Amino acid sequence: MGRIVAIDYGRRRTGVAVSDPLKLIGNALDTVPTHRLEEFLAQYLAQNDVDTIVMGMPTQMDGSPSETFSLIKPFVERLRKRFPGVEVVLYDERFTSVLAHRALIEGGVKKMDRRNKGLIDRISATLILQGYLDSRSYQERKERENEL
Repeated sequence: MGRIVAIDYGRRRTGVAVSDPLKLIGNALDTVPTHRLEEFLAQYLAQNDVDTIVMGMPTQMDGSPSETFSLIKPFVERLRKRFPGVEVVLYDERFTSVLAHRALIEGGVKKMDRRNKGLIDRISATLILQGYLDSRSYQERKERENEL
């Protein structure tokens, strides 16, 4: 049973998170310079069993893709070609940066430390992953209920 990796893709930096083996909890993994992300993933996937990559999909308030999606779409296509045994899915990432910043404030992180963009990116990736895990769990429960 493989893990799930989530990505909060940015122009300069990308936050990466990973699930536990049971796919219940998301944990921050790393912040990677975006130009090195594909190689980082190749190395991580070679050393770890991963079933799915969840890519945060930036959307506007009305649900339509944002301008940043034009950067993400070709990257997703490259991942699907390079890692055909790994499912690559898009997941709405609206408000994850805001929620990440709020989590730091509520967690008592000092103002100077909250300026660490890499930390925000890792937390955002973790929020994307946890949202995806929670939605999967909800869907599985609904399917079991329908079978009864």
